[in-house]
Amino acid sequence: NINEGVAIDARLVKSASRPVSSQKLKELRDKHNTPEGKLDKKGKPKKFCRDLESDWTAMKDDPFYGLKEHASVDVNHGFILATTMTPASVNDTNYLSYCTVYSRHTKHPIEKVYADKGYAGKPKRDFLAINKIADGIMRKDTTTAKLTELEIQRNKKISKVRYIVEQYFGISHLHDGAKRARFTTIVKNKMDCWCRQAAFNISRGLKLMKVATV
Repeated sequence: NINEGVAIDARLVKSASRPVSSQKLKELRDKHNTPEGKLDKKGKPKKFCRDLESDWTAMKDDPFYGLKEHASVDVNHGFILATTMTPASVNDTNYLSYCTVYSRHTKHPIEKVYADKGYAGKPKRDFLAINKIADGIMRKDTTTAKLTELEIQRNKKISKVRYIVEQYFGISHLHDGAKRARFTTIVKNKMDCWCRQAAFNISRGLKLMKVATV
């Protein structure tokens, strides 16, 4: 059953265009949103436009310009169940609900959602509880309380399950060039994600059936 457990995570994806400052990006967006901004020097509709939908965030305290892929993976078999793209600055937690809802591909309800500490917080726990989904979100220290030994051990157990979504990210980084966006719009990059998702799942299914040659 692919709904028994779902691991959710997000990764940063470099923009297809070179980085520009936030101020320059705003100027380019404002210009693009005018009738003149959509035309080339000859007055014809532009065939190419730089990526204006990426934005800035921090990756381990270093500035990063690009997009973010949010994904969920079946923890039993490793199938990708849902994936989408947003600007890089969008908080991971905003898409836990999206990934959970779009991970259901059978009549069976999703039983449990696994996620790292970045998704911790009462709103997400409440969302899972309301939908009768078991909580597999790792806990983190708060300003008022440190993790108990029981919570630390719980986190370790969850990390051994949710690694499978990181495995998908790693494989697609190595073999599909997924570290960098191929297109300059989110819509096209979403389509690219869904195509890669389909190819990945076909390959995974063949390996599970032991008929894959590679």
